[in-house]
Amino acid sequence: MDNELIDISTSLRLQIGYGIGHVLNDVCASLWFTYLIVFFHLVLEFSATQAGNLMLIGQISDALSTPFIGYHSDHTDNLVSAKYGKRKLWHLFGTACILASFPFIFSQCVGCSMTHKWAQMFYFSSFIVTFQIGWAAVQISHLSLIPELADDDHTRAHLTAVRYGFTVFSNLFVYIITWIVLRVTGECDKQQVGPGDAWKFRHIVYIVLSVGTVASILFHLSVTEKRTNRNQDQLIDYDNNTPVQTHCEFLKKPVLYQVAGVYMSTRLVVNVSQVLIPLYLHRTLGLAARSLAVIPLALYLGSLTAAGVQRLIPRSFTRKLNYLLGSACALSGFVWIYIESDDNYKIYYIYLVAVLIGFGGAIMLVTSLALTADLVGARTEASAFVYGLMSFTDKLACGIAIAIIQMYADGADSSYYRDVLSWVCGGSVIVGLTLTLLLPKYARDMVTVNDQRSTINTEDPTAASPSDIL
Repeated sequence: MDNELIDISTSLRLQIGYGIGHVLNDVCASLWFTYLIVFFHLVLEFSATQAGNLMLIGQISDALSTPFIGYHSDHTDNLVSAKYGKRKLWHLFGTACILASFPFIFSQCVGCSMTHKWAQMFYFSSFIVTFQIGWAAVQISHLSLIPELADDDHTRAHLTAVRYGFTVFSNLFVYIITWIVLRVTGECDKQQVGPGDAWKFRHIVYIVLSVGTVASILFHLSVTEKRTNRNQDQLIDYDNNTPVQTHCEFLKKPVLYQVAGVYMSTRLVVNVSQVLIPLYLHRTLGLAARSLAVIPLALYLGSLTAAGVQRLIPRSFTRKLNYLLGSACALSGFVWIYIESDDNYKIYYIYLVAVLIGFGGAIMLVTSLALTADLVGARTEASAFVYGLMSFTDKLACGIAIAIIQMYADGADSSYYRDVLSWVCGGSVIVGLTLTLLLPKYARDMVTVNDQRSTINTEDPTAASPSDIL
């Protein structure tokens, strides 16, 4: 009994320690996706196109650095990382980059606030690129720890849900702080965001970065990365008695691109809606500044509910059913946005729409991450590379989509963001669901991959069960 209590305590400590390791990234991502365009367009008075281009620069930087970091994270010299862990070393590097750059993004240009907006873009771009490199390093190192800390696909899905639960709490924290700051410092309830609010965003950033920094410190103190004697270059294919090139082997699998399509579509739903909902509230519905915090807060309450539901879902509830449930909820929210018609919608129903989108997007995202962990299977030596490729598709697609949307926003009528939310995000839901429903091929490939792996390395029997995948 005592041993069981110790095991349970250790497991809980590991789960909490692992979960808080991404809090700094989460609070920064929440501010980045929800308020970057709001800050640059409405506060600093950049044009919609310029604000969209700044986000595109950040997304491209993230997309390009992600697979690079993923590859080198897998190949970090074991002698260098022996005492600390190669994933945690990259996590530490990313944390330093974030803390050195992010505060300058949500502040006025230091010493150049009166210069031309295009000149200021070079100033902000340098900090944005540094931030995105650091963000990618933290994200990939944290995700690639999942297959190494968990021995089976159900436990990996559980860790993914715990991770997403902390993501939701982080976003809730950001929106609560934003609501408090905008509410307390607002002159009236109907006041909208404007140039005089720059100092408010600066204080919000300082508060959330302080919490994120503490969480990162606790992560590094509480999580011990497993040491492995496996080396990617030493894997042997017993059928041909030749070394297996794990990264190249993944690239040859059609299922990799299918799962990447699911992940990319899911991220388009989650990220694009997170970027556009504040603009939709401000421009289409004409709501006050505090709504830019309250309604995203309702969205993430839906996400929090989804994280709790994910923990209770039994093994028999398949990935496809999971994704179908999330898709149905999210799609109903986007359809509702398109057909809204009266003042009751602005006062009451908009909160229900936000909850539907948050709940559905969270279910879809957790499922797509679980599918990625299933794809990695026992091959943890290539996990960072696979997660890097997934993130590359998502960051590039989201950046291009938002830049194009903002390009046509200048001069568009008030219904523009309503239509974009409905068609772009709703269409991405349908694409992601279609790719997920076409995944029987994925199961057959996983059987082959994991059967080979169990023959090659009997010390690491972490193969995913096809019945659990589908």
